[in-house]
Amino acid sequence: MPGHRTAEEVRQHHIEVMGDELGSLYHALWNELAWLYSKWGEYVELFGTKPSRIELVNRAAGHFFRIVQDSLWEDALLHIARLTDPPKSVGKENLTIRKLPQLIVQEPLKKKVSELIDVAVEKAEFCRDWRNRHIAHKDLKLALSSGAEPLKPASRAKVKEALSSISDVLNALSNHYMDSTTMFDGVGNVGGAVSLLYVLDDGLRAEEERNERRKAGDYRAEDYQAGDL
Repeated sequence: MPGHRTAEEVRQHHIEVMGDELGSLYHALWNELAWLYSKWGEYVELFGTKPSRIELVNRAAGHFFRIVQDSLWEDALLHIARLTDPPKSVGKENLTIRKLPQLIVQEPLKKKVSELIDVAVEKAEFCRDWRNRHIAHKDLKLALSSGAEPLKPASRAKVKEALSSISDVLNALSNHYMDSTTMFDGVGNVGGAVSLLYVLDDGLRAEEERNERRKAGDYRAEDYQAGDL
């Protein structure tokens, strides 16, 4: 598919090659997964790449970044759970990969996609457990450590597996209809976590230099003037 298309042009292309219902659903799921990968990428950049980055954010604003870490982690689990939820909940339709098979006409493709969805649902099971008993709802016994079954094990590796299994579903469709696939984890974010890390590092270095000047008796007016943030 040619590049430099608007979002609406891409959506129309998906509808043209897949049909109205399947194309619209695929496009919405593709956007959701791309956004999820983008958010997860920021989490990994900050908290899953180098110990030195953890040390840096803790030095800069440890309390705040603990909140960021927990929020991004729980958001990723929630998002994965939503994308692998049943087609309907409480009588209302959901945007989920599990709705795809009912819109696929070709039996071989429907079978392949259904099998990939089964894998994705299994890989995402721990996310639903966390959502149901810890994030969206707070299981009382779990909160009180009163004999509750522990939450299913969760890790960055398990999140990566779940994301990959969902991308396999969408790529099976794009490969069939458009002879192409998407590397959802292959796109960096301009102005994202790495940019912030460099600003924090520069700021901490400047603070160290300012403290050294003060210790040496080199007092400067600008060292005592806080910006209007």
